[in-house]
Amino acid sequence: MDKEQIGMCGAYCGVCDWKEKTNCPGCQARKGDMFWGKCAVATCCLDKGTNHCGRWEQLPCGTLKEFFNNPEHGDNGERLANLKAWANGEDKFIKIGEFDSKDSYTDGD
Repeated sequence: MDKEQIGMCGAYCGVCDWKEKTNCPGCQARKGDMFWGKCAVATCCLDKGTNHCGRWEQLPCGTLKEFFNNPEHGDNGERLANLKAWANGEDKFIKIGEFDSKDSYTDGD
């Protein structure tokens, strides 16, 4: 796993379907200015001086919850699982779309 391809939101940019379609180098290199626009999650990480959201006690925060629940960017919990693994120093990832919808992220409310 290439650590430069770690997505700040928990996606792994190295296997992103849009990487080749848009010639995107990944969000670490793009510094929040993504091919689709400004990324609030990446901007937050950059402002806090970290390379992904998994490093924060409040995981997921409100910004990340909004991102998870966005129809264009959401997932079934893969990003949250990746962030927790990366925060624990694990060198692995789960590709977005691998979990069944029954495994979906919930915030515990």
